[in-house]
Amino acid sequence: MKTSAGTSRRLGTRGQPEESRAAILKAAVAEFAEHGIAGARTDAIAQAAHVNKALLYYYFKDKDALYEAVLDQVFSGLRARVVPVLESKLPPRQKMLEYLGAYFDYIAANPRFPRVVQAEWMQSGTKGSAHMRRVAQEYFRPIFEKLADVLREGMEAGEFRAVNAMDFVPSVVGVIIFYFSAAPLMKTLMKVDPLSVERIRERRAFVLDFISAALFV
Repeated sequence: MKTSAGTSRRLGTRGQPEESRAAILKAAVAEFAEHGIAGARTDAIAQAAHVNKALLYYYFKDKDALYEAVLDQVFSGLRARVVPVLESKLPPRQKMLEYLGAYFDYIAANPRFPRVVQAEWMQSGTKGSAHMRRVAQEYFRPIFEKLADVLREGMEAGEFRAVNAMDFVPSVVGVIIFYFSAAPLMKTLMKVDPLSVERIRERRAFVLDFISAALFV
C-alpha cells in the first residue's frame, strides 16, 4: 500500500492503524474462542495478526484491554443488527421473526463469538466478572428491554401466548447460541459439518419455526 508521498506502509506498523487493529481483533477472537482469556497468549495473537507484539501493546495496553475490545466488537455488532429491528414499526409477529433471523444470521456469520465469552461466563461465579457485568449493562439490558416491549405488544394484540420475558429471552439465546457452541462436538459425533451452508440454512428455518410454534397464537 502506498501513501500520498509514495512510501510503502506495511501491516504491523503504526502506519496502518485501522488495518492493524482489525487484524489484531480478528486474531484475538480466534485465540480467546479457543483458549479463553486465561489461556490466550498475546504472542499467538500477534503472530496470527502478522504484527509485532510491541504494536499489539501500542493499541491495547494488556491482554485484559484486548479482551474488552473483543467483547465490544462482538456485542456492538449484535446490537447494531438487532436493535433497529426491535425499534421498527413492524407488527409484533413480523418484528419477532425479523429479530430472530437477524440474531441467528449474526451468530452464523461469526460462529466463534459464542465461545469467546462462554468460558469466562461459566467461570465467573454467581456475581459475574467485571467484563460480564459491563457487557450485561451496556449491551444485554437494552436489547432485553426492547425485546420485552415486543413481547408485551404482541400479547396485548393477541398475537403471542402469555410468556414471561425472563423465561423467553434466555430460551431464545439458548436455542440459537448452543448450536454454534457445540458445533465442534456435533461435527465429531455426527460426521456432518454443522456450519456448512446447507446445515446453517436448515437450522435457521428450524429455529424460526420452533420459536414461532412456542410463541405465536
